[in-house]
Amino acid sequence: MRIALIHALRHSPPPIEAAFARAWPEATLMNLLDTSLSADLARAGRLDARMTERFLTLARYATGTGAEGILFTCSAFGPCIEAVAEAQAPLPVLKPNEAMIEEACAAGKRIGLLATFAPTLDSMPPEFPEGVTVVPKLAEGALAALDAGDAAEHDRLAAEAAKSLADCDVIALAQFSLARAAPLVAAATGKPVFTTPDSAVRKLKRLLGA
Repeated sequence: MRIALIHALRHSPPPIEAAFARAWPEATLMNLLDTSLSADLARAGRLDARMTERFLTLARYATGTGAEGILFTCSAFGPCIEAVAEAQAPLPVLKPNEAMIEEACAAGKRIGLLATFAPTLDSMPPEFPEGVTVVPKLAEGALAALDAGDAAEHDRLAAEAAKSLADCDVIALAQFSLARAAPLVAAATGKPVFTTPDSAVRKLKRLLGA
């Protein structure tokens, strides 16, 4: 079964590939990476029709290769991914964070949302259901550290930022690239930590009956 993974950050493939290796090693993975998506969004500051069309084009390419499911791994593009899901129905199309949101909300009502990419803290909170409180927190400098090849500093900065979320019931890590910091975040907060890759693989596997 082929699953298309579509990325906007070059750090995203390793954590989702690792999650598949743990939970669904039989799946065949196909990676599509366009780093200009995140760069253009950061520069423009908003999503528009042109960006949505780029997502639709990527999805058409993925399905043309025989993909039976699509997982987007960058959490700042929710409306674009919703357009893809509508266009590709009934093919399973997952936002990177939807499965994690479901699992986190089942575990607590006050959810700390830790991100390293600032636009995510604008686009992602509205995806949470009514009745939960989302406490956003940006791990400043963490993504820059990862870009510079300093993964240890990325993890340290993420854990340090997460300390301000210690009064939450659970911690949700918004970026796929943040999954690597989950153990340090858990240690810093003493709270359950949910990551996008592991939650997404579990949901895709269930949807496709694998």
